[in-house]
Amino acid sequence: MTEHFAPLVAGQGPGLLLAHGAGGGVTANFGPLLDDLARTHTVVGADYPVEGGTLDELADGLVAAAVDAGVGKFTVLGYSLGTAVAVRVATRYPERVTGLVLTAGFARPDARMELALDLWAELLKGDRTLLAKYLTLTVVSEPFLAALTPEQLTAAVAGLAESVPAGTAYQVELARNADTRAELASIAVPTLVIATTLDSLVPPRHSQELADGIPGAELVEIASGHGIGEEAPEAWLTAIRKALR
Repeated sequence: MTEHFAPLVAGQGPGLLLAHGAGGGVTANFGPLLDDLARTHTVVGADYPVEGGTLDELADGLVAAAVDAGVGKFTVLGYSLGTAVAVRVATRYPERVTGLVLTAGFARPDARMELALDLWAELLKGDRTLLAKYLTLTVVSEPFLAALTPEQLTAAVAGLAESVPAGTAYQVELARNADTRAELASIAVPTLVIATTLDSLVPPRHSQELADGIPGAELVEIASGHGIGEEAPEAWLTAIRKALR
């Protein structure tokens, strides 16, 4: 039975379904873009449940949220783990998906990503400040980090330590086990893949693998770490806007 997620619905126009990353949320991952996207689209997003759920169930839940909101067809904008969810939405509901935008994503973790996710999972069990320092080190690009004052860095770590969402552990495990490689060739909608070129958590070669696997996919590069919504929101929005047009 499909769980119906509590959605965020904003704007009016063609449908745009949001799929967020592990340890994130709709507002956390897409917040800087929401007002602008809602000017031209009906934007639907929902935070994932705090317990359990497979990739199929996340895909089913997001589609149910969109349909419940009266949005029967949509482009899917996926970020990080959300790119795997978006691919799964496209392959389970091809009649509903009109396009894909896959940002800072991956088809499957490689050895480096697996180690990063394993550390994330272990640190979730202990001190949240240590976890926040680790995530800051892996999610933020070196130039962005270097530009922070010591006070800004301390505040950023403290804020991150206080805002770890419930459900992060199972979402990290989903990312650890995700593998959508076999599905990519069947995707038949216009697809934009956005690579974050300064990303040490999900390096850009993963975006290249997505673009290579999806017929006709376009790849664009943005100089950002994994946290593109904070580091390069304007460049991200420009790329999304181009795809939506």
